[in-house]
Amino acid sequence: MSRGLFSAKPRSATTTLLALLLVAPLLSGCLSPLMGDEAPRPSADLQVWPNSIQQGETVTLDARSSDAISGVITLFTWDFGDGNSDETLVGFTSHRYNDWGQYEISVTVENDKGGTDTTTSAVSVNGVPVLVLSIPEQVKAGDIAVLDASTSYDPEGGELDISWDLDWSKDSDGDGDNRNDVDSETLRVELPTGSSGQVLGSLTISDGDGGITNSPWNIEILTRQFQVEWTERTFDFTWDNYTEQGETWSSSHNPGEQGMLISFEALLELDWELMPQDNFTLHVSVEQAEWSDSEKTTASNNLTSNESASAELQRDGLNSVKNGSIMTSDTEAALLDLLLNPSGSGFGAGTWLWSISAEQADPDAPFGQGIDPDTGNDWTLTVTYVIMVPTLTEIAQ
Repeated sequence: MSRGLFSAKPRSATTTLLALLLVAPLLSGCLSPLMGDEAPRPSADLQVWPNSIQQGETVTLDARSSDAISGVITLFTWDFGDGNSDETLVGFTSHRYNDWGQYEISVTVENDKGGTDTTTSAVSVNGVPVLVLSIPEQVKAGDIAVLDASTSYDPEGGELDISWDLDWSKDSDGDGDNRNDVDSETLRVELPTGSSGQVLGSLTISDGDGGITNSPWNIEILTRQFQVEWTERTFDFTWDNYTEQGETWSSSHNPGEQGMLISFEALLELDWELMPQDNFTLHVSVEQAEWSDSEKTTASNNLTSNESASAELQRDGLNSVKNGSIMTSDTEAALLDLLLNPSGSGFGAGTWLWSISAEQADPDAPFGQGIDPDTGNDWTLTVTYVIMVPTLTEIAQ
């Protein structure tokens, strides 16, 4: 049998194997993407609670619902967004935010095949108001203490709500709690002081978004020191009147209002008449001292002397004072009141009651018949007091 010009010659097995060996490397590069050589990736899930907090508070982070897809999750890597990070074997942790702001939290989960996945969540941290309080540690009684919080601020620029409780010893709103009163809502307060001792209170500021800062405060109220000097003064009280027989005149006054009483002298003088002279009685009573005294009028029997009948009362050494003494008091007014009205010791403090009684106006009608030619008498009462007036000079402490 003859062969054609284009007849095919069968390939040997050796030739075919050689061709496959040459083509195999080229095919492997094309088939690799189709077959896949990457590890199975997990699916990350993140829950943040709460996602809105106050500065200094803590959030809870939960990634336990993440899916390994293949195998198991072996590592959780946390990025808290504030420059801090952590790694845990379980998908549950917490983190505290000390600075205010908006933060993005991320967690990367990794399974035992080497696959990883990352997810993120946001948290909002509200800035706590910054309380700046200027307050004196000590003031003297009677002075005004200035409490100033005007440089306090909200770091996020919000408006502040102000609440002062100016005295923890008082329950000004009557709710049974002495420490929650709202006595002022201004940033600057002028607080009058009274008696010495301690005044405790508090200031609360808030930003309206849950950010609250509270600061208690304490002010010591000091007594004052005064040097006491006494100056002697004399002054008179005078009354003129006419009193009918059988009647009594009276008047009251307070001679110790301006100083400490040292002595007094009282002189009652009747208008001059022919003998016999009238019989009047001068009486004084000091209720505070539980003391009283009286004196009847007397006159000279010498008709040529033209002396009117008179009665006189006097007393010395009513009180004693000490110059240059140093005394303490909350206020100057309180010390003056103590000096001029010493409880249980100052004689003559308070009201003095003077009275004049006309027992007899001579001469009467003979034998009790006819018209009495002398039914009364004019008189003058002069009382002279010597007092010591205090002058107080405050001494610096």
